[in-house]
Amino acid sequence: MSVAFDVTKPLAGASFGATVRLAESLSEGIPKGLPGVLADANGLMLIPGLQEIADKPELLVALSRAFGSEVEDYRYTLTQRSSVHTTVPEIFLVSNMAPVNRKPPRRPDPPTTPDGRLPVQYPHRKGWHTDQSYRRPPPDISLFYAVTPVARDRGQTLFADGTAAYAALPAHLKAKVHGLQGLHCQPGTARSREGALAGRTDIEQAPTARSQPQPVVRIHPVTGRPALYVCEWGQMDWVDGPFVGMEPGPRGEGAALLDELMAHYTRPEFVYAHEWTVGDLVVWDNRCLVHAATWYDGDTEQRMMWRTTVRGNPGAIYEGEARSWMPREQVPA
Repeated sequence: MSVAFDVTKPLAGASFGATVRLAESLSEGIPKGLPGVLADANGLMLIPGLQEIADKPELLVALSRAFGSEVEDYRYTLTQRSSVHTTVPEIFLVSNMAPVNRKPPRRPDPPTTPDGRLPVQYPHRKGWHTDQSYRRPPPDISLFYAVTPVARDRGQTLFADGTAAYAALPAHLKAKVHGLQGLHCQPGTARSREGALAGRTDIEQAPTARSQPQPVVRIHPVTGRPALYVCEWGQMDWVDGPFVGMEPGPRGEGAALLDELMAHYTRPEFVYAHEWTVGDLVVWDNRCLVHAATWYDGDTEQRMMWRTTVRGNPGAIYEGEARSWMPREQVPA
């Protein structure tokens, strides 16, 4: 049985996205047609009121399968076990609570813009990325569920619309990024910006963790629309990148271009800030959005969020590729 739903577009306070309200519980059936709503909303969807998922986490996996042929099983993808749900291994835990102990991002300095608003634009706002861009093929969709969010006005998640940002690029930047590839790298490696600035440029990468080239302008395989596909410096290779064929390193030509692109991509008119409520589910399309976490007080507040990652339709340029992060293709029994 498919559950009916209502759609409101755009998201409140944004120029894109959609709110979907289900007529019945997920236990009655998984809605059909949600991928189409997501595509029409430039890749961002809010489904509020799903408190039942906290008691039945398998419902999150069932809903995730509505968006693609494969939901990542984190037991098989080199994920730290403390971040994997104990009974539903397709769920990745994002929390400052034990055993995950993931610290919140730093508070921006200054914590507000001159007009008193939440900072969203790079470089005042740090941490903009798309999930797992350091893998080929990269994932399609992420679903993020609020089990225990923190109080409003902090702990928000920010989303930037890569389709609108590309459409608004000046002509000279469109020409510069045409055919260009970014070199994406797993965070926390020696190829980080900090590592390159410290002179650590000769660190060998493991075969399953090598930096991966990705198109800076990605054509969405469903909508056919071009979107920017690039991350802030925390998820780019600063030894050989951030762009293939451009002067590398933190002080090179590529660094200047990345700063220019990210400042444009995250302009306030392209950004939605989500204030979390218990039971909220946000679905986003990694092929055409970037997102960023915001600060909360990790010493006094507890936060537990669940994420699933969906694969299956990265686009024709990835057709037939082996997975870069796997020593060999592993199919769960």
